Amino acid sequence: MLGQIMDRPLLVSTLLQHAESTHGSSEIVSRRCEGDIHRYTMKDAARRARQIANLLQQFGIQQGDRVATLAWNNYRHFELYYGISGTGAVLHTINPRLFAEQLVYIVNHAEDRVIFVDLTFVPLLEAVKEQISGVEKIVIMCDEDKMPETSLANAFCYETLIAQQSDQYEWPEFDERSACSMCYTSGTTGNPKGVVYSHRSTVIHALASIGEEVMGLASTSCFLPVVPMFHVNAWGTPYSAAITGAKQVFPGPGMDGASLWELIEAEKPDLLLGVPTVWLMLLNHMDSIGKKTGVG
Repeated sequence: MLGQIMDRPLLVSTLLQHAESTHGSSEIVSRRCEGDIHRYTMKDAARRARQIANLLQQFGIQQGDRVATLAWNNYRHFELYYGISGTGAVLHTINPRLFAEQLVYIVNHAEDRVIFVDLTFVPLLEAVKEQISGVEKIVIMCDEDKMPETSLANAFCYETLIAQQSDQYEWPEFDERSACSMCYTSGTTGNPKGVVYSHRSTVIHALASIGEEVMGLASTSCFLPVVPMFHVNAWGTPYSAAITGAKQVFPGPGMDGASLWELIEAEKPDLLLGVPTVWLMLLNHMDSIGKKTGVG
């Protein structure tokens, strides 16, 4: 005998739909590669994720195709988390700290069709462009007036493309065991190995992570994830935030102590996520300006 409770597949798009309807006014703050601080809401992010989905459809991206990102923790990367995976394509987050030969290997091994890249990392792709010939399009994540001169073929401006798309899109339903995202290991013993996350595992992980004995995220929380979105999905926090409506503060390229302290002072996060090396830089900066240990 089966239960009578409504049954839906566990898909990341359902998290975004929940966030938009329940926590639409939740704030997302980002330091941009362009240098300024950007602010918008979860509702804005959901709208733009649908525009990304329409853009991928225009590109001919199908369910199961790999779409890569080479980006910092920022609002555009957040949009792509949902806009890519929500269509049934696979979000492939690339670690920019890998050696050039490893970058080439994983792009080719994953058979990425499109790469979305932050301004900072355009030179990385320019250096290996002849070796990743399978990539059909490269989308540079910036405003039109910040679009750089580049030797990359088939390079487009993110904001220009997004503006051309409808914000109406019906998220498809499919098997929750389908691939949602993937990232590659550091390759310390041979070539990097691809690790694939399912929609089901991602949603369950996000639900577990918000618990009081894990991260304790709630609608009243404000957190700053320095742990990168380009590796292990920033510990799943982009999905946890959609569930809870917690405010997100993205550091972008500002990973140094001074830049982090500026955001901490301005936004007052109650949860910081990162590795000891990052916090040592922050503490050293605090010492240099005469601040006592402790933030917020």
